[in-house]
Amino acid sequence: MASKVLTGPGGRIKTVRRQRGLSQAQLAHPELSDSYVSLIESGKRVPTPSVLELLAEKLDCSLSYLVSGVNAEQREQIELSLQSARTALDSGETDRARAEYASLVADEVLVELPALRREAELGLADAMQSCRQWSEAIELLTRVRERDARVMSTQELVSVACALSRCYRHSGDLTRAVLVAEEMVDGSVRPAWSDGLVRLGVKLLAAYIERGDLLRGSQFCGELLVGAELVGDASLLASVHRVAALLAVENGRGTEAIRHVERAIVVYGDAGDPGRLRRLRSDRARIVLSASSVDTASVRTLVKQMEAELAGDPAASIDAMRCVTNLVNAELLRGRTDRAAEHVTALLRIAEGLPEESAVEARLSAGRALVELERPQDAMRELTAVAEWLARAPATPRTARMWLAVAQALERIEEPARSVDAYRRALACVGV
Repeated sequence: MASKVLTGPGGRIKTVRRQRGLSQAQLAHPELSDSYVSLIESGKRVPTPSVLELLAEKLDCSLSYLVSGVNAEQREQIELSLQSARTALDSGETDRARAEYASLVADEVLVELPALRREAELGLADAMQSCRQWSEAIELLTRVRERDARVMSTQELVSVACALSRCYRHSGDLTRAVLVAEEMVDGSVRPAWSDGLVRLGVKLLAAYIERGDLLRGSQFCGELLVGAELVGDASLLASVHRVAALLAVENGRGTEAIRHVERAIVVYGDAGDPGRLRRLRSDRARIVLSASSVDTASVRTLVKQMEAELAGDPAASIDAMRCVTNLVNAELLRGRTDRAAEHVTALLRIAEGLPEESAVEARLSAGRALVELERPQDAMRELTAVAEWLARAPATPRTARMWLAVAQALERIEEPARSVDAYRRALACVGV
């Protein structure tokens, strides 16, 4: 698709005039003169939009070509390529989407089409995030924002901030994840609440929770709920209630957490996609399980309901893993060790088909359950596999929590040296 683009409308006017065999005098018009056209062609004058329209008419070419150097056919091809890349990304073909967006970004024609170039770059950043290439996405998003901030709409700026906050959080840099979101949400002039700003607020609240900044999170949560109510989008309101539930769990307010997650399910209702409703129900089961006064039989009922839903959807393996984890914990609390053992076996079987990071999450849950089931050798096998993965993983608050869980489990099965090492690594992940 690449083709050479002449810089500036003056050069393009000169090129088209010569191609047409026209002299400057033949462009004569009451608003133009030979000298004025000459000044435009030499780059010493910048033509107004009305003059460009007049020159395009005289030269029998499109205004788009005079402005950008890209003809209608080239522009149409670029727009079709952008549409193809977005379709690939939306349908889960992340590698193809990344390749198509990268090809577009490398096309020199887009230099003269800044809006389409920005669309291609932001699409590439989306594809990078889908491929979990967080550092590459951060670099690209930062470059776009620094270059185009003055011409980007508020909606675009909020969207870029949302993506950056997500990337920083996943890469373990919670400080930057918070700062980039706060620049928009708590800046000198906060934009009016919108879909994008609520999404950014959800990312910010999640970062507060993960960073352990529960006081600031609690203060902001009320504002975010008000904003989501004003926007009126059911899906966004459900997202806010879900993250509010997680905040309440961290604050030890189990009843409040259950109320938020129940509200999220009611708000989302039957209009949402099945996968999202499953995740909400899984959250509900986990939150209900965390409340010390809960009747664990109700958790088993909730999880069994989810199991029936998951049986007809083989693509929902991660949801299935978390569902079975909740069921293992519920059975352990009720003292039903035989049933818990059956579910641990199912959990490890599910883990075999999961992406590595999710498989490690499953094996950690299985290892901790095997400790409770007094099967130290089996527990040691799973905990060792988790520790080997954590040793290669970046140091983040999440990996710190996983190291802590490994340390506590190893301590329970009387592995003091390994337990102390795991505690040390947990502290190192948080800079202690």
